[in-house]
Amino acid sequence: MIERIAAFCIRRRDWVVASLALLTLLLSWFALHIEVRTVFEDMLPSRHEYVQTHEKFKDTFGGSNMVTIMFEVPEGEIFQPAVLEKVRTVTLGLREVSAVNPYQITSLASKKLKEVRASTDGIETRPLMWPDLPANAEELAALRESVLRNPLVYGPFVSKDLQATLITVDFIDREVDYAKVFTEIRDLVAKVDDGTVEIRVVGDPILYGWVNHYVPETVNLVAAALGLTLAMLFVLLRTWRGVLLPLLAGVVSAIWALGICRLLGIHFEPLVIVVAMLITSRAVSHSVQIVNRFDDELELLPPGDGVARHAARVALADLFRPGMLGVIADAACMAVVALSPIPMLQKLTVLSVVWVSTLTISAVILTPVLLSYIRRPHGTVHPLNLAPLLRRVLDLGVWMATSRFRFAVIGCSVVVVALSGLYAFNLKIGDANPGSPILWPESTYNRDSAAINARFQGVDRMFIVLGEDGKEGLVKSNDVLLAMNRFQRFIEAQPEVGGTVSIADVLPVVNSTLREGNPRYLELGDSQKVNGSLMAILDSVSEPGDIDRFSDNQYANGAITMMFRDRQGETIRTAVARVKEFVAQNPLPEGRWQLAGGLIGVMAAVNEVILSSQIEAVALALLVLVVICTVVYRSTVAGMLFMVPVIISNTLTFSFMAWKGIGMNINTVPVAALGIGLGVDYAFYIADRIKEEIAAGHSAEQAIATALHSAGMGVVVTASVLIFSTLLWWVSSLRFQAEMGLLMAIWLGISAMSALFVMPSVIYVFRPAFIFGPRERAAPAVLHPAMQGA
Repeated sequence: MIERIAAFCIRRRDWVVASLALLTLLLSWFALHIEVRTVFEDMLPSRHEYVQTHEKFKDTFGGSNMVTIMFEVPEGEIFQPAVLEKVRTVTLGLREVSAVNPYQITSLASKKLKEVRASTDGIETRPLMWPDLPANAEELAALRESVLRNPLVYGPFVSKDLQATLITVDFIDREVDYAKVFTEIRDLVAKVDDGTVEIRVVGDPILYGWVNHYVPETVNLVAAALGLTLAMLFVLLRTWRGVLLPLLAGVVSAIWALGICRLLGIHFEPLVIVVAMLITSRAVSHSVQIVNRFDDELELLPPGDGVARHAARVALADLFRPGMLGVIADAACMAVVALSPIPMLQKLTVLSVVWVSTLTISAVILTPVLLSYIRRPHGTVHPLNLAPLLRRVLDLGVWMATSRFRFAVIGCSVVVVALSGLYAFNLKIGDANPGSPILWPESTYNRDSAAINARFQGVDRMFIVLGEDGKEGLVKSNDVLLAMNRFQRFIEAQPEVGGTVSIADVLPVVNSTLREGNPRYLELGDSQKVNGSLMAILDSVSEPGDIDRFSDNQYANGAITMMFRDRQGETIRTAVARVKEFVAQNPLPEGRWQLAGGLIGVMAAVNEVILSSQIEAVALALLVLVVICTVVYRSTVAGMLFMVPVIISNTLTFSFMAWKGIGMNINTVPVAALGIGLGVDYAFYIADRIKEEIAAGHSAEQAIATALHSAGMGVVVTASVLIFSTLLWWVSSLRFQAEMGLLMAIWLGISAMSALFVMPSVIYVFRPAFIFGPRERAAPAVLHPAMQGA
């Protein structure tokens, strides 16, 4: 069947090329119109308990797209007219920012921060600094005293040393455009930034805005990596076909994948460009293997008409099976990621599977068909010949496989896999370091985040809800208020949590105010009657929206908001475990505890999904790989054999991630899944060529030598080219891209070494029947005369 496919493609090459060209032109229009953006809601596992709580209450208690802006004076205090004017200008300006939730803007200059006052005329609440700024020194002093008296402001919104103050603002998740919000907030801050005050801005809209900000740099890195790839191919292969055809294969696969995804309504996530580069490298690899096989066939043929067509047909026929097997393995291993309930991973899976599948056309079919058109295939375009140097590497592989050293290779591989596999258990789920792992520690965003967390209780938030729909006034009950108070005392004792706030913090302020500010009464009442009265007083002097941070309109559900100084996976897991421990030991007589909203709640849900599904996904991907190899080669031994390079490359790479502190999160999971297929591609070409040579009647030694000097040459060329080109990503301003580029280089290097040195040794020692046949497998191993005594 393969021979018939190869013969048909070469015989009907004009029709094949014309059809593919037409489809490529058509899909290129759609590819150029694909959307490049980050959609926050796609990152959420919508069926998870925490996400459902978040979605239900985010408009009341605050969503996960909160932005925090800190104004910090180098010396003195913030109670200066010039500083407060800047705070007021930015607070008012935030109302005009795209997708802003105007009811979630909180600062000294907003109406939401108030002071409760009691006098002979009654009780009232007044905004601290709204609508006007303090007009003189006396009013500034009064504002300062009001802040110091208010525990809901002093600490949470004004630093303890009075040198910094915060503005927090939330956005509507379904409408937020990170690039637009990032630009508008930076422009707003720039208007008041005269250098006298340090202004720091953090939050997910800002974080992903930085990602979009670096898109031009990313495009330049793609261009640089492409240029280096072409230059190295030109030097190593010494022909224009060795440069242009792999480039064409990569371009065609990208056009087809992006065009098809545009038709399916799938957008392109800027961070997954690393996955795109990884897949494109597979196109280059498959194409180079075919060009290399074409060149090998030419060496056996004299110049003449029809030589190119014959060599192209042989290359297509011989490499169709390993090429298709590699593509199917990559696609199948990536497809298991779709089992995740996270929409972003599901959409990325579709994009990746489509992209990988297009390699069957762009590399496996198109490359040999275009090779058949070459009129003068013999000859090179420059005199520099590095082939003898590369052959020395391949000779080493032949010697290692066919000498007694092969046992040392297998033994060392087992030891390395065991040690790296054990160390890989240190791999962390979620972010592994403080700050955002997407950016470098010295980036503006991470420095701003560290500065805010050093002065305040924490930038990132999670809220827990107490209550139940339909039970109006439940939050006013003594049971709920006391439960809030106990929970806050318990959770604030944990080092992971910087602070908390709830309605149970507001009532003590009212209680103290009613008693002329006596600090002895800065606590909840000692009975439900007292607490109910305090709540009624607070309700009577509040305006619509004042209580939104703490309770819904019916007082059926109240929130406790926790502040976190980092979003590391271990921090989040420990905090959630503490929350669950308290909830289990403190059930509510009425209502229930509902976990968990806010950014940290959402991240906790994502981390739990990844933790529960990652081992299953890796195991399933390995199982899929075994099944595919078993079906193609009709041997269960084949499935087990091709596990060898996969296990080696994955355990070493995962242990490297653990060593470097690279966590397994929503961004790294797709790279890990694709790496499983990546780890076996090179081995397919080596093993299939050995099988081909054995079938032709050659000895095991001859088959291994021929396979390594033919398919192995393609492995050396593609691996060296792609390793150096992916290492260019280390200079990226996005830490995530730099680390993923390094991971890709490591994966490629380990996969290549496994295919060149380990797989031939394993094949030579165990003589699997699907390669050698039953007779050869039963026969004792006989060394080549040249190898005897080695």
